[in-house]
Amino acid sequence: MSGDAAKDGAPGPIRRICIVGGGTAGWIAAAVLAHQYQGMIEVDLVESDDIGTVGVGESTIPPFLQLLAGLGVSESEFVMATQASFKLGIGFEDWGGPGHRYFHPFGTIGQMANARDFYQIWLRAAAGGEAPPLLAFAPAHAMAEAGKFMLPFKAPDTPIAGASYALHVDAKRVARFLRGFAEERGVTRHEGIVTEVATRPDGFVDRVILNDGRSIAVDFFIDCSGFRALLIGKTLGVGYTDWSHWLLCDRAVAVQTENVGPPPPYTLAVAQPAGWRWRIPLQHRTGNGHVYSSAHMSEDEATALLLDQVVGETVTNPLPLRFTSGVRERGWDKNVLSLGLASGFIEPLESTAIHLVYRGMEYFLRFLPGTDCAPELADEYNRRVTADYEEIRDFVILHYCLTGRRDTAFWRACVDMELPPSLAQRIALFRINGTIPEHVDPLFRSVSWQALMDGLGVRPRAYHPAIDRVAAGEVNRELGAMADALAGFVATLPAHEAFLARHCPAPAP
Repeated sequence: MSGDAAKDGAPGPIRRICIVGGGTAGWIAAAVLAHQYQGMIEVDLVESDDIGTVGVGESTIPPFLQLLAGLGVSESEFVMATQASFKLGIGFEDWGGPGHRYFHPFGTIGQMANARDFYQIWLRAAAGGEAPPLLAFAPAHAMAEAGKFMLPFKAPDTPIAGASYALHVDAKRVARFLRGFAEERGVTRHEGIVTEVATRPDGFVDRVILNDGRSIAVDFFIDCSGFRALLIGKTLGVGYTDWSHWLLCDRAVAVQTENVGPPPPYTLAVAQPAGWRWRIPLQHRTGNGHVYSSAHMSEDEATALLLDQVVGETVTNPLPLRFTSGVRERGWDKNVLSLGLASGFIEPLESTAIHLVYRGMEYFLRFLPGTDCAPELADEYNRRVTADYEEIRDFVILHYCLTGRRDTAFWRACVDMELPPSLAQRIALFRINGTIPEHVDPLFRSVSWQALMDGLGVRPRAYHPAIDRVAAGEVNRELGAMADALAGFVATLPAHEAFLARHCPAPAP
């Protein structure tokens, strides 16, 4: 190993890391390492132009912007380079039946001094029939519905200050952008395919051997080889926990279309007979896809249904994809860390795939080991990452199990399934008085669960008794004024398309 050892025999620091696989996952890992450990850790990345990447996950969530900020990347330059548009949340159509709509907004709901109490106050007013709908108080939803956009931090002390946002991006352009960023900071890219992995007597990976005979031996490896899981799965034999009995969708077909009309500032998810359909608008085109259960629909049927519903001329051929929702039993084992599809996958309903990559890197650097890769550090990493996957799993299952749809075999199976105990407990607590437990470093805060529960028709039986300390009449008047102020302010904002054109227009593709 190339790491230096102390005189007393203690493990030395990691000096060289090899990332196997490129794409979004590989280049996020490379960019983060290059930025934080330039001159300290040498980074190699192996990828082949002959191996395609999935590259259809084109929607992010707000923490993605923290990654860009942490790298010191200009947000506007990134938006232009990746043909991105802004995303204020996800709109859901037909999930409770034809014509049913709800929305998962990013950011806050309500503006009261104690934000944690807002939902409880709204519950009391709603119980008396004196409150506007819950989402009338969500600034991200108000902007999305009106097709408007403004950076919330540019409008402090206004009704939209509590909104958050993310990006719709071209995944291949993201990888290209991050590759340039990483290579400028010393990352070495090796064109080639890993054909052999050599291990040491203690089971650690020693080196990878490429198809042209080159050998790369380093202290630590990051497996970004996608569903192949070349290092973590095939070499180290780490198993995979299959969640497909809860997340029934295991196939997707994706296609890109020309834009028709201005791009709305949100992702659209439309329920289908055996799954759902996405629409992700970018500046230069729109990404479309159909996520479905192969037990309830064939690939030909799913493709035909997608092509029948997309708007605009197709600019690519339909791309079929297969996946199994679940998580690696150990995302970090010995001297191999897995990221992206090699680590796990949860169907893309809440756009969490890219998030889990940089979340994994964040945890890994928090527990950065020496060359011995102390198992205690790996254990804590695996505990935290698995908790993240389980939280996202439960949040995604919630969309399916509470729909009430029973019009097809797929939806009946979703409604009738036995839930994970952790999710069943969350729903039970919420039904009592809106209680939502939050864990360490949660991804989905209380407002996300509240928006989903409300959108799917779940209303707690009571509100928290402490709310009775607040005078009802005065608060009800304040709620009405708050909703009116938000709607009035949003009406003054520029259209999403106009904001893009003025501040971060993408060059012609």
